[in-house]
Amino acid sequence: MNRRPLWLITAWFAGLTGCSSGSSPAASVAAAPDAAAPDADAGERIYRGNCIACHQENGSGLPGVYPSLAGSPVVLGSPAELARWVVKGQRPIAIPEGRYSTAMPRFGWMKARDGAALLTYLRSHFGNAAPPVSEPAVVQALGE
Repeated sequence: MNRRPLWLITAWFAGLTGCSSGSSPAASVAAAPDAAAPDADAGERIYRGNCIACHQENGSGLPGVYPSLAGSPVVLGSPAELARWVVKGQRPIAIPEGRYSTAMPRFGWMKARDGAALLTYLRSHFGNAAPPVSEPAVVQALGE
């Protein structure tokens, strides 16, 4: 019998239902404390633990339900706007309400280091090629 850790099953189910309990096993994933650049591995782990159920393995999303991250003007645009949407749930002006049948859950548990790692991952994968996002930039965007 294949036994999976309870947290993994819970994270998978939460991703399917769009739930965010305010904490996550991936919440503890962070870059090394003294790292100047975001930890690319941490960004991928956070994506896999929190985003992949909606945005898919390849970042393509599901048409009309979950947006694609590949070539997304929000992902490639202002890191501050992207950080506010992911962490605080503040929808960018460029994405009109009602465009998708679902809402982006807030990941309020995410610290600036986690945010920088995830946003850098999004901006450098799925065919995207945008500069990395620094932890201080996320702090400034979130007003922390």
